[in-house]
Amino acid sequence: MNYLIYSLISMVLGAVGYGLISIRVISEGNEALVERVGKFNRKLEPGLNFVIPWLESIVVEETNREKVLGIEPQTAITQDNVSLKIDAVVYWQIVDLEKTFYLVENIQEAIDNLVLTTLRSAIGRLDLEETYSSRDEINKTLLRQLDDATVNWGVKVTRVEVREIKPAQTVMESLELERAAKSKKRAEVSQAEGTVESIEMIAKAVMKDPNMQDVLQFLIAQRFVEANEQIGKSPNSKIMFMDPKALNEAMSSLMSNHLPSESSMYPPASQKTIDLDKKEDQSEDEKGDHS
Repeated sequence: MNYLIYSLISMVLGAVGYGLISIRVISEGNEALVERVGKFNRKLEPGLNFVIPWLESIVVEETNREKVLGIEPQTAITQDNVSLKIDAVVYWQIVDLEKTFYLVENIQEAIDNLVLTTLRSAIGRLDLEETYSSRDEINKTLLRQLDDATVNWGVKVTRVEVREIKPAQTVMESLELERAAKSKKRAEVSQAEGTVESIEMIAKAVMKDPNMQDVLQFLIAQRFVEANEQIGKSPNSKIMFMDPKALNEAMSSLMSNHLPSESSMYPPASQKTIDLDKKEDQSEDEKGDHS
């Protein structure tokens, strides 16, 4: 009788122990794969599950939430043979754990290598300037190619972001010099256009109102003084000779759409000689009269 009781108690305890051993709890957001005698049998969902001890085993439990994979800076060469450093970040998640576990040895390493080759290929088809202006296009191209390549791995690439594109230091210096030259050129063009517009406005005002000649002469004199002041600030010594009257006449002629001739600004030497001879003849005649 006692033997039967002990046997019954042992069976009950064994059943309880067996039940406890066979219970498996899968957390929310995770999945698990079960093999029976070394062969895939089924997939365990989140919650309470039972596994036959010694015949079945859980070979992997993995999350199906989105993961982030950071790509370290890598060297890539653009279409115009410029070397640069580029890094990216990839967001991905497992959608079919069975394929991910049985078809790929190391899914994260596989994605990392695939991103590197795809990224270098995408950069190699662009010029340096296009890599900055087409960053969104690069992200879309990478996403499309990675998603197509990983579909058989049971993985979904949800987003790809290129974080930084950094050329070599010498290339950066050359780009800065080029941008500075372009900015200086635009500034000079704008200044020239403004000067032309101001001259046209002054010319129109002078043509409409003859009294504006005095204002024009004042402006010319003011510019003349300012120019001399700027020249005087230079550490080099300078000597300038200029006839303000001739300058005013030249500018006035320019405003009236007539270029000044040399004869109007500087009388010929022959004319001066004739004038002097006339003066001498007049003086001799005056002396004869007095005598």
